[in-house]
Amino acid sequence: MNTIGYRPTGPRELVRAVDRVSFIYLERTVVNRDSNAITATDERGTVHIPAASVGALLLGPGTTITHQAITLMADSGSTVVWVGERGVRYYAHGSSLARSARMLEAQATAVTNRQARLRVARAMYAMRFPGEDVSRMAMQQLRGREGARVRRVYRDHAERTGLEWTRRNYNPEDWDAGDPVNQALSAANSALYGAVHAVIVALGCSPALGFIHTGHSRSFVYDVADLYKAELTIPIAFDVAAEQEGDIGPLTRRAVRDALHDGKLLERCARDIRTLLLPDEDPSTDEITSGQDFDDVALWDEYVVTVRGGVAYGDAS
Repeated sequence: MNTIGYRPTGPRELVRAVDRVSFIYLERTVVNRDSNAITATDERGTVHIPAASVGALLLGPGTTITHQAITLMADSGSTVVWVGERGVRYYAHGSSLARSARMLEAQATAVTNRQARLRVARAMYAMRFPGEDVSRMAMQQLRGREGARVRRVYRDHAERTGLEWTRRNYNPEDWDAGDPVNQALSAANSALYGAVHAVIVALGCSPALGFIHTGHSRSFVYDVADLYKAELTIPIAFDVAAEQEGDIGPLTRRAVRDALHDGKLLERCARDIRTLLLPDEDPSTDEITSGQDFDDVALWDEYVVTVRGGVAYGDAS
């Protein structure tokens, strides 16, 4: 395709995000392009999918995609994410669903301001301690409360399943060194990290700018994933370890996959991130869900924040 003079589709021409299928998962297929549709071909035949109706295309194991298909998805305002089986791992992604930098700017602003960062960190802990007032707690106090809560969760599930539990202990370099529960916890958390990572990049946020975790390229991934471990990955890990009916790794990942789907965690995760970063905004103003046009480019100004872009400033003479 000749790209010289090519005009990409404008935001107002695109299908609104709320009118799209949230995501389509494909595996062991060849993805190509046929006019304004992408095609998915496997041994059963070929399926045509209107590209403009897809919010995110998740490419699982055994998938091959052509340059033409990627070009069409990008022009349609759809993101493409390369994932593990049923989306439980994140590998890479294409363009974000976001058409503005509002979420990323809010994240960067909050993480670089001590009080704003503390506000977000407290809000994250408040999600884990429903009904408790954490508004005056320091980070050291919050870490202590969280540590005690997690130890209690481990102990409760050990008693429920009849498993012996000492402590969280794993070596990333030696999977087999861990006991069945620790192996299952590692597999479950890895799957959760992949799903959360995919949501973060789809929203246009940075996986690296964390509020509780810091200094790692996935700090924000670990922050957000910690919101769901007590209700999701920990009970699944103990259940899988108690059953001992096969290879713990694959069994755990499939269990997490099913729980993510049944609990609509991707939707919940996106909503939680937006609430944390933009707590004072009406959700209906979000361009990701409302389809509003935020494709404007502005210029930064030290006095009035932004001024119009695309304007020749200065003395024309």
